[in-house]
This record gives sequence, structure tokens and C-alpha cells, in this order.
Amino acid sequence: MAHNDDAQQAVPNTPGMRTDGDGVGRRRPLRERHVEETVEVAVPVRTAYNQWTQFKTFPRFSTVVRGVEQIRPTLTAWTIGYGPLRHRFAVEIVEQDPDAYLAWRGLEQTPSHQGEVEFRPTESGGTAITVRMLLEPQGAARILTRSSRAARLTARLVRGELMNFKQFIEGLGQEGGAWRGTIRNGRVQHDHPEPPRSRVAQWPVG
Repeated sequence: MAHNDDAQQAVPNTPGMRTDGDGVGRRRPLRERHVEETVEVAVPVRTAYNQWTQFKTFPRFSTVVRGVEQIRPTLTAWTIGYGPLRHRFAVEIVEQDPDAYLAWRGLEQTPSHQGEVEFRPTESGGTAITVRMLLEPQGAARILTRSSRAARLTARLVRGELMNFKQFIEGLGQEGGAWRGTIRNGRVQHDHPEPPRSRVAQWPVG
């Protein structure tokens, strides 16, 4: 992932936001959802999380992801498809907590979905990965998405992708990279913000 700062503005009207005691807005888990699937992987949380956030590697194990472009730390462009069919769309990372949580939303003109993934340690030393998705199509597609058949197909796809990730990371045994940044409301958080620049002119010396 890239490490450059992101000038993206705060996301307005993001569902499920809360403000903690430190005054920082954080996202609640999706209350309404069409899909929720969990898989346990036999690697530590840090390893699973680090590999998951290497989005460019998704085509190496996914059956539907054909390419991922990292535009900014909070913005990616995904290409998915079967056979000759391709669909490209932008995804914004809204929240990201290392080793714990990542939430995203689609940025198409008619937002198609939002989702989240949680990472929790298991008693065996592995990781439980839970993916939740809320599908938000517009027009006639909204009726189709509400059908139980569409929900089952989406759940099956998500489950399959999770199993593919499980086989991939367990086969590697360790992550192939890591980005340990934190994102709040669509903005990268910095532990050590840059000091304000002096407005006093810098005179030449010597």
C-alpha cells in the first residue's frame, strides 16, 4: 500500500458513526446487512491483517478480483469479473484499525455496497475473520438484491473468497507486506503531526 497522506475530505452522513471519549469518530459495525460470513485461519491476527491489507495480492487467490490499483491510502480501484466480463469501480476505506477492523464503501454514482471486516484472535492462536456486506443497488436491481436467492448467492461468493484467502495465507505462513496506518472517517491519522510552518522569511546564510 502507498504511504502518502490523503487529502480526502471527511465522509458525510456515514451510517453507524459514533464518537468515543477522545472525540474521534469511529464506525459501528453494520446493523443492517445482507451478508455475514466468518472463517478461521491458522495464522496470528497480525499476519492475517497485514496480508489482507495488501490489496494488490487479491487476484492471486480470488476467483473474481482481476486487479486492484492503490490510488491513495484510503482509495483503491477494483476490477472484478468472470471470463471476458469486467467491471471497474472505486472503493474508499472509511475506517481502519490495525489488527482489528476495516470498513469500506463503494464510490460509484449509485453506491453499490458497503462492508467491513473484523479480525479476532482465537483460543488456538489463529484468527477469526468476519466479513459483513450491505448491498445498496438502485432502481430495479434493488428488488433483486432483496430476494433471498440473491443474498444466498452473495453469501456463497463471500464465503468462497474467505476460504481462498485462508488457503492462501496458510500456504504462505507469513504476510508478504504490511501497512500499519489508522484511518478515521476517511482520513489517515498521524501519530506525529508535522509542526506548523513558520511564516518568518528564511534569510540566506553565508
